[in-house]
Amino acid sequence: MSDRSQVTAPRTVGLTGGIGMGKTTVSNYLAKTYQLPVLDADVYARAAVQPGTIALKTIADRYTSKILLPDGTLDRRQLGEIIFNQPSERAWLEDQIHPFVQQALSRDRDRWIQQLSDQSVTIVMVIPLLFEAQMTDLVSEIWVVSCPPDQQIQRLMQRESLSQEQATARIFSQMAIAEKRDRADVVLENSSTVEDLLQQVDRAINRPLSPKMTKYYG
Repeated sequence: MSDRSQVTAPRTVGLTGGIGMGKTTVSNYLAKTYQLPVLDADVYARAAVQPGTIALKTIADRYTSKILLPDGTLDRRQLGEIIFNQPSERAWLEDQIHPFVQQALSRDRDRWIQQLSDQSVTIVMVIPLLFEAQMTDLVSEIWVVSCPPDQQIQRLMQRESLSQEQATARIFSQMAIAEKRDRADVVLENSSTVEDLLQQVDRAINRPLSPKMTKYYG
């Protein structure tokens, strides 16, 4: 990992955390309330496997056309059943997708930097696999959204209509949240109400910056 303290203005926040822990709530709030540009890695990942892309053809060649829906789009639920139960297959898939996502994030971040007349504006990059995909060099500081494991499982089961076993498999496919917290500049605790979480976001976005930042806990 390179020294993120060398990254200059504008401020670039890498927003990450465990699956189902509240990243979207935070990014939507930053976009709506603070009018900040938000670049979402999941959006680029979906674009990477649209019909007609090399990545989708490669995936279909590996898993046959059964991995496609009748309209030719990727059957994400079926793909999830494969990759979240077979680490080697997940690693293979990430090798197809991550380079595209990283290049797109870097390109659009640089475009925003060129467009911003006010260099004090913050750019938010939502990257669920920020650490796993080794994309920390793209950002100047890292925010991790965190909550207790039992809340994470319940939220994920409800959001994705998953069984507890399926939700647990998805959670364990990512780096442990404790390790992400240890590597964060800001930790946002999402174990209470939405209002409490957003108050933490307010404090974090308005806190003074320094070359050597002290970890902030909500």
